[in-house]
Amino acid sequence: MSDKIKVAFAIVAVALLFVLANSLYIVHQTEQAIVLQFGEPVRVVKDAGLKFKIPFIQKVVFYDNRLLNLDPPAQEVVLNDKKRLDVDSFTRYKIIDPLRFYKTVRTEIQARSKLEEIVNSSVRKILGRITLQELLSQKRTQIMADISSAVKVDAEQIGVQVADVRIRRADLPLEVLQAINARMKAERERDAKEFRATGQQEAQKIRATAEKEKAVIIAEAEKNAQIIRGQGDQQAVAIWNNAAGVDAKFYAFYRSLEAYKNALANRENTSMVLAPDSEFFDFFNKTGK
Repeated sequence: MSDKIKVAFAIVAVALLFVLANSLYIVHQTEQAIVLQFGEPVRVVKDAGLKFKIPFIQKVVFYDNRLLNLDPPAQEVVLNDKKRLDVDSFTRYKIIDPLRFYKTVRTEIQARSKLEEIVNSSVRKILGRITLQELLSQKRTQIMADISSAVKVDAEQIGVQVADVRIRRADLPLEVLQAINARMKAERERDAKEFRATGQQEAQKIRATAEKEKAVIIAEAEKNAQIIRGQGDQQAVAIWNNAAGVDAKFYAFYRSLEAYKNALANRENTSMVLAPDSEFFDFFNKTGK
């Protein structure tokens, strides 16, 4: 065999291998495929394995057949009671109709963008009908079911089956939180002032009551003291009267001594002018007798 024939066989073999390589494709367990001919879908392949297609005329587009996650950015939603929330949701979905999927969105990137629009629109529509109090109540489960139902209906139009839609977090916007915190701080300060004023008022009442009770107690004590003092004076007078009745001369003598003591106690600063025959010196005049 000449060299030219060998080269020809080699070229034919390479050409056959090239044609065979373009005739075969593999569908993995996690994939599904659509065979296109001149850009138009001709069949859907969902079974895994080695498959054949017409080389150079047909090409294959692969899609994932697993359960996929969609985690769009949080969006601001206005509730029915005009409350604003930053809602963060996530969605789990699966491509179940590759042909419809190809005709409507073609690529998974475009599908995720379209599904994100569907989810956000459904969340805004459903949450726009309820109030914040309802969202925080036991109706939350029914609200999530309504959102999932709305998303599922729209997602079927692009060949996607939505398994679940969940709201992961619903927070008030930062400026609203700041306004709420400022209002709560003002309310707490107002309450503190009211409590402080009430405390001062109660303290004033307690002081007034204590002063009143003090005055009453002192007045009662002075009254009792006057009564006791009067009773003592009465008893003293009675004792003096009894003593005077027993020995009148001794009583007169004792009273004179008391008068001398009181009169002469501060003799340096006291001047008295008395006659020698005054009754005051009666007992002095009788001392020599």
